Amino acid sequence: MPWKRTEPMDQKVRLIADWQSQNFSKTDLSKKYTISRKTVGKWIDRYQNEGIDGLKDKSKEAIHKPHSTSNKIVERIIKHKLKHPKRGPKKVYHQLKKKHPEIKWPVPSTIGYWFKKHGLVTPRKKRRLVPPYGEPFIDCQSPNQVWSIDYKGQFATRDTIMCYPFTISDNFSRLLIKCKGLQGPRYQETKDELEKSFREYGLPDAIRSDNSNPFASNSIAGLSRLSVWWIPERIKKGCPQENGRHERMHRTLKYETLDTIAKDMKELQDRFDLFKEDFNNDRPHEALDQNVPNDYYQRSNRPYVEKPKKPYYDYDFEVRQVRNNGEIRFKGQLYFLTNLLDDQPVGLKQVDDDNWDIYYSFSPIGTLNLRKYKILTK
Repeated sequence: MPWKRTEPMDQKVRLIADWQSQNFSKTDLSKKYTISRKTVGKWIDRYQNEGIDGLKDKSKEAIHKPHSTSNKIVERIIKHKLKHPKRGPKKVYHQLKKKHPEIKWPVPSTIGYWFKKHGLVTPRKKRRLVPPYGEPFIDCQSPNQVWSIDYKGQFATRDTIMCYPFTISDNFSRLLIKCKGLQGPRYQETKDELEKSFREYGLPDAIRSDNSNPFASNSIAGLSRLSVWWIPERIKKGCPQENGRHERMHRTLKYETLDTIAKDMKELQDRFDLFKEDFNNDRPHEALDQNVPNDYYQRSNRPYVEKPKKPYYDYDFEVRQVRNNGEIRFKGQLYFLTNLLDDQPVGLKQVDDDNWDIYYSFSPIGTLNLRKYKILTK
């Protein structure tokens, strides 16, 4: 039984006085003060060993803490956090564990406690997160199977130049292949940067993009000058989650590099280069079991061909050459496709008596309807 709520210290003093009077046994005192006989013995022993101070309540905090974090370990954790101020406790833990496996580091929750205690945690605004996985990526099982490509908005530098970060990433390994600040989403600059990436990393099996310029246009099947060159797989309009991994990388890119306005494009590109190096080689990724993209990435074994051959079609296709005005002739009639395919062969494959599917390379771009004398877009 606990002490009565009224003046517990007075109760203890009276108990000792009654014991010293030698008129009460421990059992008698237990009944009188409605506490256990063991508790009576405890307070008598404390008084005999420590005097009146022994009757005071003592802190329940452990005198010896075998699992507490040493000051040296805390200092190293805080030093690492100051070097990487935007890293959370999980990433700091796995980075330190990888660099110094001989040390027994405290768990991420303990590291987070020390961050808060030293005022190193900045509360974030709650927001809806972009789903990290989408339907198109379910079958992505190896490097270079699918690359994602996009522009990360636009940002002004202090010298009033607008910067459009152009990014490419490998969906399997999360490797950031390209992060280049350009002055606009233009065809030639985008193509130049793509060619540099193809020469360095080889060719992917597919490239996924959104429906914005320069990756798509209002032409048939959304073809643009750029997409005719490499035929992307485009996500559905208004469905950024289908490119979720790339969108998640963009959020990290903005958080790490664009919180302050850069002086000029050179300073901003320096930030992008540092981010790319850190993202690929040092920053642990939760989706990769806290490993880094370079642990998973391998260069493509498909080399880039500077002057690729024109598309080839099997025997079951009717092949037509697109004229300079964007038209093809089929069954005695002229049909307009697009000027973007001038001097390129397209293949027509019969579906039924009235309809023929039109392909450019392996990609279906429309259906020619003989009854309506028109091309229906996909």
